[in-house]
Amino acid sequence: MHLIVGLGNPGKAYAGSRHNLGFRVVEALSRRLQSPQPTTKHRSLYTFSEHDSHQLILAQPLTYMNLSGRAVKELVNNYHLDLVNLLVIYDDLDLPPGVIRLRQRGGSAGHRGLQSVINELGTDLFARLRIGIGKAPDGMETAEYVTGPLDEPERSVLADAVVRAVEATLLFVSEGPLVVMNSYNQAARDAIEPGETTGN
Repeated sequence: MHLIVGLGNPGKAYAGSRHNLGFRVVEALSRRLQSPQPTTKHRSLYTFSEHDSHQLILAQPLTYMNLSGRAVKELVNNYHLDLVNLLVIYDDLDLPPGVIRLRQRGGSAGHRGLQSVINELGTDLFARLRIGIGKAPDGMETAEYVTGPLDEPERSVLADAVVRAVEATLLFVSEGPLVVMNSYNQAARDAIEPGETTGN
């Protein structure tokens, strides 16, 4: 069984924010897979689904971003999940808007939701799919930027990123992380450093 967790903040006030891209991907996955109505339990809103003969849990923590790990840990423990089948999806300030990239381990780079997951699980050995939102404009606090609404030019860019993140997630489930990395990470590198090629 795979656990797909999108990070975000519950409530209408945050629904359209950059910080809720993880939530948006899980919601788009649920629609794509025609999942049942979600259940509220284990500090999460979650539902079950299936893709390519794999069972999935699609979850949105209801703990608010900074305590996301508590919800992830409850789901992992309750369903006796192997962390190799965990994918955490979240927004990333260090990637250009709309760029997606998968990593199999690593630190949080200051993302408090991801850091909470690392702290609660006691390891960084799990996959994460990052969706770029870019840096905050000069003079704007990061917290205000990530929780604020999208401006018009960003809407289509990030809507497309959500679609690609759904495809990447389904590929992760059916083929594994290396296939996703080979399919998406070079495009991410090219967006950051055009013309350069490096290993995954």
